[in-house]
Amino acid sequence: MTEQMNYQTGPAGPAPQYRQPSMLGNLVKAEFRKTTTTGLWWGLMIPTVLIALGWALATGAIGKGLMDVVTSEDAEQLTDLIGISPDQWQVSLFGMARSINVATIFPMIFGGMAISNEIRHRTITTTFLTAPTRVAALGAKMLVYVAWGAIYGLAIVAAVSIGIAITSDVDALPSAGGWLAMAGVGVLSSILMTMFGVGVGALMTSVVGTTVVLLLYMLIIENGLQLVLSTQGLPELIGFLPNGAVNGLTGSVASSLFLSTAGVVPTELEDVLRAIAGALGAFDWWLSGLIFLVWTGLFFLGGWAATQRRDIT
Repeated sequence: MTEQMNYQTGPAGPAPQYRQPSMLGNLVKAEFRKTTTTGLWWGLMIPTVLIALGWALATGAIGKGLMDVVTSEDAEQLTDLIGISPDQWQVSLFGMARSINVATIFPMIFGGMAISNEIRHRTITTTFLTAPTRVAALGAKMLVYVAWGAIYGLAIVAAVSIGIAITSDVDALPSAGGWLAMAGVGVLSSILMTMFGVGVGALMTSVVGTTVVLLLYMLIIENGLQLVLSTQGLPELIGFLPNGAVNGLTGSVASSLFLSTAGVVPTELEDVLRAIAGALGAFDWWLSGLIFLVWTGLFFLGGWAATQRRDIT
C-alpha cells in the first residue's frame, strides 16, 4: 500500500512522518466497487421502484374510493350515528405502509443474492486475502450493505410518495411530520431487510436457494402462520415473527399517526385499522424494530460465523 510522507520541521531539521491511509475506508471503497460493477443493484432497483410506485398508485386510488363513499351524503347519517369523523382520515398512511412493506422485499433479495453470489463465484476469496483480517473485511461489507439498504429505502419512499400523492386527495395525505416519520421507518425497514438477506445468503451460499427461501417464507409461509394465529385468537404472537415485526415498523407508525388525527374512532375499530396497515399483532414501531433487529442479528452473525470458518483455498 502506498505510504504518504509528511515532513515536520523541528530542532533537528525536517523529520519524515508516515501516515497510512484508512484500511477500513479502502475496504469499504473496494466493496462499493464490487457491488456497482455488476448489474444486480440496478437490475433489482428497477422492479423495486416500479412495485413501490404501482402499489402506491393502487392503494391511493382505493383509499380515495373509500373516502368518496364514507363522506357521501348517503353515509353521513351512519357515520354520525357511529360517532366518527371521516373528513379527518389520513387514509393514505395505510397505502404508504403497505407499499413500503411490499417493496422492501427487493432490497432483502439484493442482500441475499449479492453475498451468496460472492461465495459461489469465490470473489470473496480476494477480499479475504487482501484484507488484514476477515473481521475487517466483513465489517466493511456490513457498512456497504447498510448503505445499499438506505439507498433502496430512499428510492422506495420517493416512489411511494409520488404514487400516493397522485391518487390521493389532499386531505388524506399525511402532514410533513407524518411523512418524515413514515420515510424514516421506511428507510430503516429497508436497511434491516437488506441485512436480513445478507445473513441468510451467507448461511445458505446458494443464490437460487437463498432467493427461493426468502420469497417462500416472507410471501407464503409466514402469511399462512399469521392467518392461523389470528384465527386462533393469538394475534399478539404475529409481532414476534420476522415479517410481522418488520411490517410493524411502518404499520404501527401509520396506524398511530392515523388515530392521532382521525378524531373520535371507536376502540373496536383500532385492531381493524392496525390490520389494514399491516400491523396486526405488532408492537410499537421501536419494539417491532428491535424484534426484527434481533432476527437480523441472528442470521447476520450466523452468516458471519460461517464465513469466518469457510475455507478460502
